[in-house]
Amino acid sequence: MGLSKVNYKGFIWPVLVGVIIWLCTPVRPVGISVVAWHLLALFIATIVGCITQPLPIAGVALIGFTLTVLLGIAPMKEAVVAFGNSTPWTIAMAYLIARGFIKTGLGNRVALLFVRYFGKKSIGLGYALMGIDLVTAPATPSNTARASGIVLPIIDALSNTFHSSPKDGTERKMGSYLLFTEFHVNIITSAMFMTAMAPNIVAVGLAKELGVNITWISWFLAALLPGVILLALIPWIIYKMYPPEIKETPDARQLADSQLAKMGPMKLSEKLMLVIFAIAIVLWMISSFIGMDAMTVAFIAVALMLLTGILTTKDVLNETGAWNVVLWFSILIFLAGELNKLGIIPWFSKTVSHSLSGMNWFVIMIALVLIYFYSHYLFASGTAQVTAMFSGFLGVAISAGVPPFLAAMLLSLTAAAYSSTTHYANGPASALFSTGYVKQSDWWRMNFILGLLYLVVFIGIGTAWMKVIGLW
Repeated sequence: MGLSKVNYKGFIWPVLVGVIIWLCTPVRPVGISVVAWHLLALFIATIVGCITQPLPIAGVALIGFTLTVLLGIAPMKEAVVAFGNSTPWTIAMAYLIARGFIKTGLGNRVALLFVRYFGKKSIGLGYALMGIDLVTAPATPSNTARASGIVLPIIDALSNTFHSSPKDGTERKMGSYLLFTEFHVNIITSAMFMTAMAPNIVAVGLAKELGVNITWISWFLAALLPGVILLALIPWIIYKMYPPEIKETPDARQLADSQLAKMGPMKLSEKLMLVIFAIAIVLWMISSFIGMDAMTVAFIAVALMLLTGILTTKDVLNETGAWNVVLWFSILIFLAGELNKLGIIPWFSKTVSHSLSGMNWFVIMIALVLIYFYSHYLFASGTAQVTAMFSGFLGVAISAGVPPFLAAMLLSLTAAAYSSTTHYANGPASALFSTGYVKQSDWWRMNFILGLLYLVVFIGIGTAWMKVIGLW
């Protein structure tokens, strides 16, 4: 067997960027250590490599990880702890749940039912997926579990029904539209409910420490109008921006009925898969009350699938997409976490606060939101950024005269919106991007445009709406 092809030209930009930043060590800002600056150089170089892709993302991330250890920035004992982060493992288990859906035929059955009721037009399927995410969001604190564990299996099944798969280059028939729509619907539902994702809970706790009390209902009311507007628009905007090749299926109902008739009644394997899936959803919904995290629930579901024979050990080992995510996403989370640990992020927050002093409070709030939003290119976790930057930015806003509740809510809504930056922005981004339905260039391009929309709606309409209903 010969050597595999490597795109060596793709290394030019990451190496060049990394070396330039590294050589700027003598003129680095005061307050940043040499080690921290070197890590920043490696992190940015790795991100550039993820864009130019001289190797698949997992390969690029592994090289960045290796260099971090070899150059003494982090010892190996500390670095390998990165692979214990719960989010990549939750995503991996969600992939295996999706595999169970496909293998048993339950996914195909659910997809055909969707086609029967919503499938005359592909945009109808987009809004139907929105409904599933919206209904489950208030009670599912893991947006990763919601996107990859609940909705992704349905997307896979629907795509297969329309013969749309990244494996044979037909993803644009239907799958690309459905997946990208779900990703952005998940962003909006995560913003609408305090209990729809973990960073929201962290933000509420940090806000309380600064004297700002946010209840579940006040959060919901604040986010209601911007959320409803965006939910109404997003499936349509993506339909126009990134249209599926199959737009109308006038015979969808008849097709679905005939296929369902061929399938016959539910098999035992389907019934077992349905029961296990229902158990997972219920546990995800009550996880915050029983002290069980999303990863544990996902592992329970996969273990039950193995015990019942739905999946074999071979199925688990062959699910390369799952293990790919565990590798590259774990590494990026680790590198981003080290940036915070070594002081890059705290330094950045302090610098921002000093530079904005003396401005009009609304101008300061807009500036803080924009910086908070685009800083997420340096993070691979929404919770990590909230933990690192929320208190500092909220403190700056309040001291500048911004109404405390308004400041806290705008930063909290931004924490959902900034998931629309990169393919590693949060768990749902990594899980959905890794399926291959959407090319990386398309992902970044369309996310940039939609990110601007979120900023306009949350800052503009959100601020006015909260004023109208008396929240500030």
